Amino acid sequence: MSSHLSADHPAAQPPGPGSVEALISQARRLRGDVDAVRRDSQGDGTDPHGRWQRALYDLALHQLSDLDAHLAQLRDGPAPAPRPGSLLSRVGSAEWNLLTDEAEWSGELFQILGRDPAALPLSLDEFPSLVLTEDRPKLTAMVTDCLVDGRPIDGEFRVVRPDGTVRTVHMMGEPVLDADGSTASMWAVLRDVSALRRSQRAVSETRDSFRHRPRAADTGQRPAAGPREAVPPPWHGLLRFPDRGRPGLDLAAGYLPAEAGPSRISVWYDACPLTGDETLLSVGELPCAEGDPAQGPAMVIGALRGLATAGVRPAGLPDRLARSLRSTALPPVRGAVYCGYRPDSRTVTCAHADGPAPLLFRDGTGHAPAWQAETTLEAGDLLLVHNGGLVPAERRRLLALAPRLSKTSSARDVLRIVSEGTGRSLRREDACVLVARVTRK
Repeated sequence: MSSHLSADHPAAQPPGPGSVEALISQARRLRGDVDAVRRDSQGDGTDPHGRWQRALYDLALHQLSDLDAHLAQLRDGPAPAPRPGSLLSRVGSAEWNLLTDEAEWSGELFQILGRDPAALPLSLDEFPSLVLTEDRPKLTAMVTDCLVDGRPIDGEFRVVRPDGTVRTVHMMGEPVLDADGSTASMWAVLRDVSALRRSQRAVSETRDSFRHRPRAADTGQRPAAGPREAVPPPWHGLLRFPDRGRPGLDLAAGYLPAEAGPSRISVWYDACPLTGDETLLSVGELPCAEGDPAQGPAMVIGALRGLATAGVRPAGLPDRLARSLRSTALPPVRGAVYCGYRPDSRTVTCAHADGPAPLLFRDGTGHAPAWQAETTLEAGDLLLVHNGGLVPAERRRLLALAPRLSKTSSARDVLRIVSEGTGRSLRREDACVLVARVTRK
């Protein structure tokens, strides 16, 4: 079956090298101009408006860098791999023949969907089996409009990869007509836009946070978060939480401020590599000290990442971290929990001398287990690591939400439900939660 993007369709050929080179030059000049404006207008980034500006500039620069990479692909041909950190993955293509029920996928599409390139591509009737149940009607409507009414496809839906991760895919396509004007096949291009949508949501959330909360300088109080949102903590601009998760884990984390008022503690959460594919999950808190409220948690996270890189196991972290921080002006950490996860055996070790034990959700039931030296988890398990800011009543609420949490398809959805299910009015101190969803790999 010939591809719609082959020489049989000259209208689909890319523009000549000269015009592409001109577009690349324009994109690079624009990227340089945006970067220059960003540097000239850079403030200290500590106020909500400054954080919103920084997030928006970063998103614009990411998108312009990706535009440059895609234009370079038009000039040079398909790249062997997407640019690390790219917001837009490589583009995959597919064509479904309606007469023979055959399908033809590009190698990039197999990679986007996480499927074995040696496997047969799915037919048009089989393809919806990859899509989240709630998004299948949207896909069906787009395909029907394309095949029956000849409308082009341009929409997004979420797919579940074989490892259990959920990705957002943007699909564009159109019908291919035969000599009689009848629809013979349907072709489409698809790209993974998950990282792009996360970046856009972060900008939107930061903007809304700025719009709807009073400035601390005007009220003498911290801006209060609503009961349905987990917001980025003050240090988020200094040390980022890994957006792409870790091997064997789908991750999400959030900061849940208490009622508006002077902050009494600073909280942190982090996920970083231990040995090989192992991951260290940590949460904790610091009594507030003088100075930048973001500096203390950032220093703690930096120290933890250094100790983890040096091979210190979770059980040894409380003592080693305390020794590392003695030379600083920071107060001792408290309410800390350290969990080491090995994806090959799905085992987790937890150290929480003065912090609350993580919650475990499995098969629709919530547990507050007495963690052993080493515990084996199962695919689909949810581990909720939190600091002492979540009061007992909130933890009981979360355990009662176990059936709903177990039906979610991503750690981000779990975090949203956790944010909705906790009560800010119950909480006197800031809280942070880290959700780790065990995937099949």
